[in-house]
Amino acid sequence: MERPEPGAAGEDAMDSFLEKFQSQPYRGGFHEDQWEEEFEKVPLFMKKAPSEIDPSANPDLACLQSMIFDEERSPEEQAKTYKDEGNDYFKEKEYKKAVISYTEGLKKKCSDPDMNAVLYTNRAAAQYYLGNFRSALNDVKAARKLKPCHLKAIVRGALCHLELKNFAEAVNWCDEGLQIDAREKKLLEMRAKADKLKARNIRLVSEAVGQDEDSDSEGLGEIFLDGLSSDNPYGARLNVDEQGRLSWPVLFLYPEHAQSDFISAFHEDSRFIDHLMVMFGETPSWDLERKYCPDNLEVYFEDEDGTELYRVPPKSTLLQVLQHPRYLVKALTPAFLVCVGSSTFCRNYLQGRKVHQVK
Repeated sequence: MERPEPGAAGEDAMDSFLEKFQSQPYRGGFHEDQWEEEFEKVPLFMKKAPSEIDPSANPDLACLQSMIFDEERSPEEQAKTYKDEGNDYFKEKEYKKAVISYTEGLKKKCSDPDMNAVLYTNRAAAQYYLGNFRSALNDVKAARKLKPCHLKAIVRGALCHLELKNFAEAVNWCDEGLQIDAREKKLLEMRAKADKLKARNIRLVSEAVGQDEDSDSEGLGEIFLDGLSSDNPYGARLNVDEQGRLSWPVLFLYPEHAQSDFISAFHEDSRFIDHLMVMFGETPSWDLERKYCPDNLEVYFEDEDGTELYRVPPKSTLLQVLQHPRYLVKALTPAFLVCVGSSTFCRNYLQGRKVHQVK
């Protein structure tokens, strides 16, 4: 573009320049129908940064990014920039991008332990919302090595232990946090919930250990509710409500007809009769003799050897049965046998097996 000359001659040149400018439309302007798309290309007005920046397609943004992440800046400044970027992604619920930003900040290996502790703790929060509870737990542990009394790290660690069903560890982390702030509401709530779950006294065994042919009855890998994954083979999960009560995935088996029912969320305070009334409110298609009525049904569970049966009172709650000393939950899926008590099949099925009445 021509430049006007200074002085008197310059005024004539300026007039000429303005006339030319007015007669020729500006070709770099936004089209009125596409102004939003055009604004989105300008770094200052971008609502969301692209995941990958092509310098040839967006030179302005590439230049701006190179300025922000200038390698000549100190590691502390670069780490802070990545932390701020991760925080922005976190607010937008872009948790994967937040994890990447916090990771880049940690790679700068700045000498400020507080900054690194914040990066670990923030990355743990992003991992938590992605469902990566073990990764999140590893991050808060790293944060506490740098800053042992970092309360946010302790809160997030307790949350991770709660999600992983490590209830005893969750209690310990809560106690450590409450020594720093005895009135921290989240820690008080989590501790109460974890304490209830820890005290259930329910015996569990993993499916893999239960199928180990070399294991004897003393070595079944029997554990309590602490520390077992909440996944089960049917895709359902063991869920905890706000009061710390559990809902279990439960399997009902009908051996007479080789049929089954899967209940994805059997609340531990619910009674067996309540579920039977719902499931057999209508006659199932396979019950051709129409004998599977709630009042006719008997519920049993096998002991861990499968040699003895225990009859469950219909008005018992699930929790009462799971706490029975002879009940063993396999793969986090309690299973029960259901028969018609007066049927010939049931009599033959029970014949030769010792049957106990659950009180």
